[in-house]
Amino acid sequence: MPQTIHHYADGQFLSRELPGPDAEALPDVPWGRVDALMTPAYWLGQCWQAELLGLYGDFRLGSNLREEVAACLLGGWGMPAELGLTAFARLRDRGMLTSASSATALEHALSEPFRIEGRDRRYRFPRQRSRHLACCLVALDDLGEPEDDRDLRDALRMLPGLGWKTSSWVVRNHRASGAVAIIDVHLVRAGRVAGFFEPCWDQARDYATMEEAFLRFADAIGVRASLLDALMWDQMRRFGDLAIQAERRIVSPIPRPRRTRQLELI
Repeated sequence: MPQTIHHYADGQFLSRELPGPDAEALPDVPWGRVDALMTPAYWLGQCWQAELLGLYGDFRLGSNLREEVAACLLGGWGMPAELGLTAFARLRDRGMLTSASSATALEHALSEPFRIEGRDRRYRFPRQRSRHLACCLVALDDLGEPEDDRDLRDALRMLPGLGWKTSSWVVRNHRASGAVAIIDVHLVRAGRVAGFFEPCWDQARDYATMEEAFLRFADAIGVRASLLDALMWDQMRRFGDLAIQAERRIVSPIPRPRRTRQLELI
């Protein structure tokens, strides 16, 4: 039996009908209930409302490819988003995102404390990230921008410090691309709970497989992959322990049927 989601904005009620909870969005992946967290129906409803509200419309952190590479590299693995963005802003505002900036100069700038929400914080890995960024800034002088999004991602993957995830992040942001996906821990959790990622898949080993599965899922529920990626990352990060607990029930040594786990909205 179909289910309906409602949205109220600007004095107007809007409704959208979705397939019933037991219908399959993909083989062995049921839609689940729209009022249950992290089901395919939930993600479609959230994307639909985000589109209506004009959310997640601009992914860019920088004004050009060079700045986007710097922002994503500085905010990559092990770095809180707020600290990575603050570090990027410092280097950009000081005019240091050029091939003339040495690793030593970048390291000095990153080693200074950052004032965030009233307290001083230190940037992690300043020496490693400075070396990588200095090499990238030089390499970008000779890097053309392929028209194909995945070709650009593959070219960026060859640069120091830019693996699958970070180079995909750059391309998604720079071009609002729906041809790549940023497979990080938050997206992995969302995919496992919704049922379109196998519990045994690992993003370091199976990135390309997981990317294809994510893009198929976005297409199956009829949403833009770039929007779904950004929305999932944002919400799963906010869910915190709730998302971790939901994933643990999926990745369990006890065999379980591959069904969507439904967490009631409160």
